[in-house]
Amino acid sequence: MRLLVVEDDPHIASGLIAALRRSGHVVDGLTSGRDADAALITQIYDLVILDLGLPHMDGPTVLANLRARRNQTPVLILTARDELSERVRSLNGGADDYMVKPFEFEELAARIHAISRRSQGAASDDVQLGKLSFSVSSRRLMVDGVLTELPPREMGVLEVLLQRRGKVVSKSQLMEALCEWNEDLSDTAIELYVHRLRRKLEGAEVNIRTVRGFGYLLEIPG
Repeated sequence: MRLLVVEDDPHIASGLIAALRRSGHVVDGLTSGRDADAALITQIYDLVILDLGLPHMDGPTVLANLRARRNQTPVLILTARDELSERVRSLNGGADDYMVKPFEFEELAARIHAISRRSQGAASDDVQLGKLSFSVSSRRLMVDGVLTELPPREMGVLEVLLQRRGKVVSKSQLMEALCEWNEDLSDTAIELYVHRLRRKLEGAEVNIRTVRGFGYLLEIPG
């Protein structure tokens, strides 16, 4: 998933971003509410982790602006404010979850996956397609009952295709999902990741079809 972390404490931000990246997520980080508000106008994220006490524009305003634009990107509030009134205000304002610092990363990761499941209307984070089985929370891929390891970029391609299975995914959508702000990918790189992924999914009874001029479609041949 591509995540945005909005946190003005540099120690918390760096540790959290590093842990999320180790978990396989693509993560952008910002320290200002104003910068976050601007980023959420132009960028697409799977989830936002938002502090409440931010410089230039506070977290509640960032959240209010996001929802006023009818943007339903899931938002997890991560803050030191533990008052009931703040929880109620945030949840009523459109937040999907609320956590208080200090926190355990394992719980945060579990909440991220729970929010992702709800936003996709799924009861479980396990995806079964043909002889392919994928667990979003553990990032565990089984092909015909065999555990299959994937490098991070190929795993990212697979996740996007699974999330949008049955729909064509363009190269630009894959680039956006795989790249942080300081990175860039070429069309050739995307083609290479897809080619390698196809080879590793042999025996899964699924197909990544190239739709000329549009992108890629994950489907069950038949």
